[in-house]
Amino acid sequence: MKNICYFCSVKFVNEIIKTVTICILLLLPQVATAQDVVAESANDSLEISLLTCYPGKEIYSYYGHTAIRVTDAARGSDIVVNYGVFSFKQPFFIPKFIFGLTDYEMGIVSFKDFQAEYQYLHQSVIQQVLNLTGEEKQHIMQALAENYTTAARIYRYNFLYENCTTKAKNILVDNLSGRVEYSNRQERYPSYRDMLHQCNKHHPWASFGNDLLLGVKADWPTNQEEQAFLPFNLMNDFKHAVIIDSTDQRRPLVKQTFKVIDVVADDTTTDSYPTPTTCAWIVALAVVAVCGIEAYGKKRLWLFDTVGMLLIGCAGVLILAMFFSQHPTTSTNLQVLLLNPLPLVFIYRTTKRGIRREKDMYWRCAAIMAAVFLLGGFIQSYAEGMMVFGAACLTRCIWNSWRK
Repeated sequence: MKNICYFCSVKFVNEIIKTVTICILLLLPQVATAQDVVAESANDSLEISLLTCYPGKEIYSYYGHTAIRVTDAARGSDIVVNYGVFSFKQPFFIPKFIFGLTDYEMGIVSFKDFQAEYQYLHQSVIQQVLNLTGEEKQHIMQALAENYTTAARIYRYNFLYENCTTKAKNILVDNLSGRVEYSNRQERYPSYRDMLHQCNKHHPWASFGNDLLLGVKADWPTNQEEQAFLPFNLMNDFKHAVIIDSTDQRRPLVKQTFKVIDVVADDTTTDSYPTPTTCAWIVALAVVAVCGIEAYGKKRLWLFDTVGMLLIGCAGVLILAMFFSQHPTTSTNLQVLLLNPLPLVFIYRTTKRGIRREKDMYWRCAAIMAAVFLLGGFIQSYAEGMMVFGAACLTRCIWNSWRK
């Protein structure tokens, strides 16, 4: 999973002079006098925008990205603030990401570098210029400065609840003088799983990986605020939102929208690999074939079961470990009924008895768990192909339990 939200990592570390300049720019609002604020408001040289980036080809970019652009014409400054900076070089990055222990941080880059990066990646970017008062701009700038110069710059990342999009949204909305009112996006409230499927519709194996780790909670309906973890959902929310001040005066949150980077993206094609469903049917046919060979050839193909138990057990270790993850939606995953570490516990005894052509109680227990797993499909949406795979496992367990 994921980010998923990786942003301009190659060019993020700029020259020392540029970094110092950026820090000074952000800190200026904190030391500004009242006269400075009034002058800034009158001149209106500061412009704050929400940037929404199109999905890319890498797995962490399938969902798009969100950033904040700050342009100050008076000072000749144009920067992009981003909450999705991370590095694959962090020690144990993948295990940390899986268990929800990954720390992301706020980064700042010049818009020129940002633009060059996304043009190179062939990803368009939509800019929404926010309709803010001078006071609101100063509040946002102060909040950005505090984030960048304090411990808040680094935060514990969570793909669904605390990511580059939610962080950008919060720092903008929380520093407005009035409240933001959103129009209803739709009458239907999809689950997290539904929204992830839409993003991964051309990448079935990425969708499979998400579904394998997500539990029952990922199938619960979401409200409009929860749906804003995806960049394009937030962009659409801002598009129709209004700010209501203390006197009930209403003004649009966005005053101008345009493509700041408009490139012709490569045609989106579905992954060329066999789909998870295809692979599941291959396993099912293999189970039927092995059972047939054993029935008519009077043989016991114990190695087939040993390999299967080893693979299922290893996958089960990962599924069970996710119960202890800090990701809220990974607990109560019914797929653990089929993919669990128990085969690793019984593999030696079961293999030994298989070689001797003796029955083993493990197969009856596994058959019961596989049957409950299939019934659980009415409660939880499983990963693609898992129902077929579960039926194949149940068939093999029943065969090994009652054959002579």
